[in-house]
Amino acid sequence: MKFTCEKALLQAAISTTSRAVSPKSSIPALEGILVEAGNELRLTSYNLETGIRTTVPADIQEEGTLVLGARLFGEIIRKLPDDMVSFQAENYMVKIKCGMSEFNILGTDPEEFPELPTVEYQNSLILPQSKLKSMISQTIFAVSDNESRPIHTGSLFEVDDSGLTVVSVDGYRLALRHEAIEKKEGAPEFSFVVPGAALSEVEKICSDVDEPASVTQGARHVMFKVGDTMLVSRRLEGEFLAYRQAIPRNNTIIVEGETRTLLSSIDRVSLIISDKLKSPLRCVFDNGVLKISTKTAIGDAYDQCSIQGDGEGLEIGFNNKYLMDALKAAPADRVRLELTTGVSPCVILPTEGEEKFLYMVLPVRLRAGE
Repeated sequence: MKFTCEKALLQAAISTTSRAVSPKSSIPALEGILVEAGNELRLTSYNLETGIRTTVPADIQEEGTLVLGARLFGEIIRKLPDDMVSFQAENYMVKIKCGMSEFNILGTDPEEFPELPTVEYQNSLILPQSKLKSMISQTIFAVSDNESRPIHTGSLFEVDDSGLTVVSVDGYRLALRHEAIEKKEGAPEFSFVVPGAALSEVEKICSDVDEPASVTQGARHVMFKVGDTMLVSRRLEGEFLAYRQAIPRNNTIIVEGETRTLLSSIDRVSLIISDKLKSPLRCVFDNGVLKISTKTAIGDAYDQCSIQGDGEGLEIGFNNKYLMDALKAAPADRVRLELTTGVSPCVILPTEGEEKFLYMVLPVRLRAGE
């Protein structure tokens, strides 16, 4: 194998593929990156859950394939001067040269590297990278980390005539984002669940551009294609929460507020809450004002912010982090909060335009005197 490649491009490709490298594995090849020089230069990583493959522009003089330890390969390329990198391999000995720097390192047999799973085409959709990125980032925080319900450790992708809906739930909150999509093929309606770990990598691979990203659903896997990079992940099997029935929509109390103002107030009161000193926020929704307070072993805090509407003095408790996560993710300057009682969920929606997002946070029981 012999090729030359620009250092910056190679470094970016290694950094992308390294995300699916197995940190520790009984199969040593999984701790490496498969380098294939053929018609094009391809780098592949696979941790048996998620696989990433990307192509790099390179001048290939001799074809070949081998596996290089991801950490060392990445560090060498990162620390090389900004110049053309020449790469030459005979048997498993690899010579990497760039400027005055030269490294000779040992690669391993590519036969030990498992093949990426093939995605048998069933359905697909296309949407801009920026939309896919924002839909993932604005719902992934609500993905569950409780392995007793594996289906909820991923996000539901649901496609119908109105577009794509992405939903995450973890038992205490729900996050939903909806967008129209440019193109879809296959069944009129389809859905699948993608592990949160894989979505986190898709979010990093996507850029804030309108270039298209495609999502292909297979029988057991799902494939995301973004530019020159492809990510394959297994699908999660099981019964996802019937989320439409779980969201209360005939709420009797509706108030509106500035997202940033609400966030600032909650943030200030949360200063005395920590992992060691947990305490719910006591929220009182009055006419035109939201009063927030909390009390922990080190003291108490109070703040208030103006809202539009009458909360009828409703007192309700919330986990501060869950409320802040939802408000941080909300892609709108103003939000509508819908409530009914002190023990029913709070639904957060945009005040204007179509409902492109919906967040639901379950309340925390308040103890008297807290």
